[in-house]
Amino acid sequence: MRWNLGFAAVLAAIVVSPASSLAGVNVRFVSPDRYTDAGSFAASRVSTEAALRAHLDRLGKRFLAPGQTLTVDVLDIDRAGYYGLGRYGPSDVRIMTGVTPPRIKLHYVLTERGRRTRSGEETLSDINYQMNPSARLSSDSYVYEKALLDGWFERTFSNRGTDRHGF
Repeated sequence: MRWNLGFAAVLAAIVVSPASSLAGVNVRFVSPDRYTDAGSFAASRVSTEAALRAHLDRLGKRFLAPGQTLTVDVLDIDRAGYYGLGRYGPSDVRIMTGVTPPRIKLHYVLTERGRRTRSGEETLSDINYQMNPSARLSSDSYVYEKALLDGWFERTFSNRGTDRHGF
C-alpha cells in the first residue's frame, strides 16, 4: 500500500510540474505557399515542413537548457538544387549545382522561464554546401537544409561550440 501512495505522489508531481522546466522548440511556417522552393506540390511542402520541424525539435532537445523555449518562424525556404526537367516535363530529381545553395530565412525568439533572452532574424545559406563530407553519404532528402540548421543552432545556442548535454 505504501508503494502505491509513493508512486501516486511521484506521478502527481510529474503531472503538476510546470511544462516550462522542459526545453522545447515551437516551429511555425509563415505563408509556406509563397516559399521560394519548399516543394512544388502541397505534399512536398508538407514533407519539407515535417522534416525540418522534427529536426529543429531534435536540435532543441540537444542544445537548449531546461526552461528555455525557442519559437522559430520560418519565413522562406529555398532548398539546395532545383528540379530538373525530364523528357516529359518536371521530374523528381534535384540537380545540385554550385549556384543553387540551400537558403532558409527565419525569425526566432528564445525565452527562458517566460522571459525573452534573445531574438533575431537570420538568413541561413552555405555556398559550399556540396563540400559537406557527411552529406555525400546521406540518403536524406533534406541533408543540406538540416546542415544549415545544425550550424545555426550550434553557433547561436550552444555553449562555446559544445552542446549542453555532452553529445
